[in-house]
Amino acid sequence: MIKRPFFGLIQARLKYPALIPDQPVAIKDIDLSSKIVLLYENKTGQQNVSRLKAGDKVKTGQRLELFENTSDYIISTATGEVKEISKHTGYFGRNYISITIARNPEDQWDENFKTAGQAGNYEDVIKFLGALPGEAGLSTLLSLNPAEHPPINKIVIKGIDNDLLVANNQTILRTQLDDLKNGIDILSEIMHTTDIIFVVPPALKTQLSELGVTVKTVKPKYPNHFPHMIMKNVLREIVPAGKSPGDSKTGFINAEAVAALGMAFRDREIPIYKILTVIKKDSSVVMVRARVGTPVKDILDTLGIELNHGDRLVLGGPMTGHAVYSEDLPVMYDTDAIMVQGKKQIILSTDTQCINCGECIRACPAKVPVNMLVRVLENGLYDDAADEYGLFSCIECGLCAYVCSARIPVLHFIMLGKHEYALLKNAEESNA
Repeated sequence: MIKRPFFGLIQARLKYPALIPDQPVAIKDIDLSSKIVLLYENKTGQQNVSRLKAGDKVKTGQRLELFENTSDYIISTATGEVKEISKHTGYFGRNYISITIARNPEDQWDENFKTAGQAGNYEDVIKFLGALPGEAGLSTLLSLNPAEHPPINKIVIKGIDNDLLVANNQTILRTQLDDLKNGIDILSEIMHTTDIIFVVPPALKTQLSELGVTVKTVKPKYPNHFPHMIMKNVLREIVPAGKSPGDSKTGFINAEAVAALGMAFRDREIPIYKILTVIKKDSSVVMVRARVGTPVKDILDTLGIELNHGDRLVLGGPMTGHAVYSEDLPVMYDTDAIMVQGKKQIILSTDTQCINCGECIRACPAKVPVNMLVRVLENGLYDDAADEYGLFSCIECGLCAYVCSARIPVLHFIMLGKHEYALLKNAEESNA
């Protein structure tokens, strides 16, 4: 029915609130925790961590290699002793290696990154930068493995944030322009390209005139920040269904990560602090700075936010964030927000059948027939969903669930459908 590329995008419906005023932004620093928890997504499926063990002493900024015969690593964000290495299952069955470090009061910095930077060899330096605050998958953008990731010719820096009420990139634009400029210069040299575009809300355009790159504006309406929307509305390119901008040799990176890159070369230290938006129960917003690996509980305690029975803890913003069930989960490189909802604020989903009101279709920026897509997914018809009803045209903005009159968790149906489709295809390939 819809064997088509990603097209038919319409204007967004929800306006971003003006969170960051013209005056300096107040950022609250979170006290260091007695322990740091690092999560490494184990995409290779290796079972046993062989190159790191409990009892090992580690330094801040040290590259911790995990497995034999692979280049997999994670950067230690604390000095101390490895207390525990375990497995952790995340959202949609993602497998992580969890490394708990008992932190020493004083940081001792590993010198390897500093030495590589002094030598001026970018290839040696980026071996430490597989992730940066604001960009967990930086190695993909930098094409560290060309066999898996095609080289990027054009870079888009996002100065608009990933969700409503989230203000991380806006904060960086207000507070770290020098680091941004330095990061842009370094990114250009590493990527061997001058085709860099900075995408920002109109109100922030004048501040970026000295950065030496092309500045484009997007209306502060959700979901204009999504890469597919930027490709269509700003770059005038269409991303086919099931493809990513990277397939068109266009890479996206958040302003926070670019500033972190600039800081890394300025200070000769790997950035280990993450800017976070904390959304309280009354919807007020606090900007905080926390070390990567800090348990969420420590942040909530510092801000005096109490979780009661029936409250909801969400990592991310109100549209695309996901609920978690433990305050012990750590801040990761791509954790943009922590949202706490009081029990009375939560609008519960239902198992009501679709009433065919059509609101989801009218709201969908990709023109997906959401009502029909949900029906085939409910019945496990994943091939039909992908081939006939635009499953992979969905950009997962969550507008369909936001407007659903029946309160069906539409976004989660679709995300689960993509996950199950991938499992089905992997099983078919294994059997073949």
